Amino acid sequence: MADLDTMALALPQTTKEVSDDGRPAYRVHGKLYCCQRGRRPDAIDPDTGERMGDVLMFRVADQDVKELLLADDRGLYFTTQHFDGYPAVLIRIPQLQRLDRDELADLVAEAWLTRAQKRVAEAWLAEHSV
Repeated sequence: MADLDTMALALPQTTKEVSDDGRPAYRVHGKLYCCQRGRRPDAIDPDTGERMGDVLMFRVADQDVKELLLADDRGLYFTTQHFDGYPAVLIRIPQLQRLDRDELADLVAEAWLTRAQKRVAEAWLAEHSV
């Protein structure tokens, strides 16, 4: 989570909000691109039957990218009915350790790019030779 925080806050015009119970949400221009979800009835731990409180949501570019991540052989990413037709994937916080730093950085940057203003995104991409 510390790496996620550092990576997200390094992106231009990102702000971080923290809920009363300590869950972070990252926004650019007021638009949410990554957050830790609260315990919701649509995300149940298959082992315990309890609502999951350790779920991160990342925006993705479109449904094709979402399907690509959901098809990842490692089984890190998932979705729920709440996100049907919505360009976002979910991952449990303990699973972040299975991502290398570059993969996490790409996930965060791609989420940010979905919400950043076009001129800000283009400038960032040019600066990073992406």
